[in-house]
Amino acid sequence: MIELLAALSAAAAVGVGRIALPLLLIGLLQGDNLWSRVPILSLIHPQVVVGILTSWSLFELFASKQLLGQRILQIIHLLFSPVVGAMVGAFVAQTANLEGWMIVLIGAIGGLLAFVLQLVQIGWFFRLRGLPLWLVFIQDALCVVLVLLAFDAPRQGGLIAMILLWLAIRSSGEWYRWYRKQKHSPKYHPD
Repeated sequence: MIELLAALSAAAAVGVGRIALPLLLIGLLQGDNLWSRVPILSLIHPQVVVGILTSWSLFELFASKQLLGQRILQIIHLLFSPVVGAMVGAFVAQTANLEGWMIVLIGAIGGLLAFVLQLVQIGWFFRLRGLPLWLVFIQDALCVVLVLLAFDAPRQGGLIAMILLWLAIRSSGEWYRWYRKQKHSPKYHPD
């Protein structure tokens, strides 16, 4: 159960809005092994992975502060968050020495969680017409905290991931009510 909570924490770090930063932190936390146990990244030379992840992390950090950058990142994150969420989930399961089918299952759960959280973020992005700067800074901090908790305090990290999932479910109900209200308002003009 602890392994699942750790995987949820790591996958939630991917789902809250960053893709490269969680992978970069996971590699750096592994010491000399770097990404030797991370699916897909273990096939690439570590120096190349460090360069790519560092560059992409910097791009994410700076682009997320501008509206156009947020829009570009939303599309990229929607496509890649399930893959990266599955990668970090499978990595956490591998470090716990679980069986092969458990690694696949935990990886799939991690990918789904990252995808759901990313969809919620996109919904808030369009409803608010861009994410406020204070929320972007919270996302950055939450991403780092969730990765660190995945390895140091998986119960707390898993609990935060479950709270984020609960907030995502609550948000979907709120969006539905907001959409119905907009649809029935006299100013609503469908395209």
